[in-house]
Amino acid sequence: MFAEERQQKILDMLNSESSIKVMDIAVLLNVSESTIRRDLQELEEKKLLMRTHGGAVGINNRTSFEPSFTDKQDERIDQKHSIAEVASEMIEDGDTIILDSGTTTLEIAKRINGRDITVITNSIDIAAELSEKEGIEIIVTGGSLRLNTRAMVGHLTESVIKNFRVDKAFIGANGVSIEDGITTPNFIEAQTKKSMINYASKVIIVADSSKFNNVSFSVICPVKAVSMIITSKDIDEEVIKQYAEIGVDIITA
Repeated sequence: MFAEERQQKILDMLNSESSIKVMDIAVLLNVSESTIRRDLQELEEKKLLMRTHGGAVGINNRTSFEPSFTDKQDERIDQKHSIAEVASEMIEDGDTIILDSGTTTLEIAKRINGRDITVITNSIDIAAELSEKEGIEIIVTGGSLRLNTRAMVGHLTESVIKNFRVDKAFIGANGVSIEDGITTPNFIEAQTKKSMINYASKVIIVADSSKFNNVSFSVICPVKAVSMIITSKDIDEEVIKQYAEIGVDIITA
């Protein structure tokens, strides 16, 4: 089968399904997974689909696509470690902070080394991680648990957050765009993140460079509402300049 024919079959699959997996395509077309990955890369370069961890989604589905917590855990892991190192160094003794649920913020939790720190989180994973550390008071928000992202969200979560004022909030995002703001696929989760931002003196977005110029379905806040963005060092210098012009610092890790 020629590459063009194979790629057309991939696009046909995306027309009938919201997402596809490399493994499934390889079995169906009887080729290697590496061949399918090359096909997906070429199709993405032609702007015919968007690659995801282990597969792809159609262009029409990309704003609503939401990778699971498990899918994201191993994705760009070195960048997440570096971002978490920089973020954790910003946490000082005596700080009160919010740690949003997510794989990058979980890495921050693993690296917190300080005394008399209060952490508010809507993440069961972060709460479990911090429970092993001394000198940290943990406040778990409660709320409805979203199985896909392992985040507690909703009115109960927001009502707890409203009772506090914190020094810093570390927030994850699926999309970062000057025009469209900080975005995430799920509306309810976006509202919970918005509540976290509203009650923090300093708002720090933690997102690797792949999130820039991506736009998801639900807006969390405009870019100008955040204090800074910590991202991976492979981000384009021109992007850093564009954000600096609107008063948003980008810290590379």
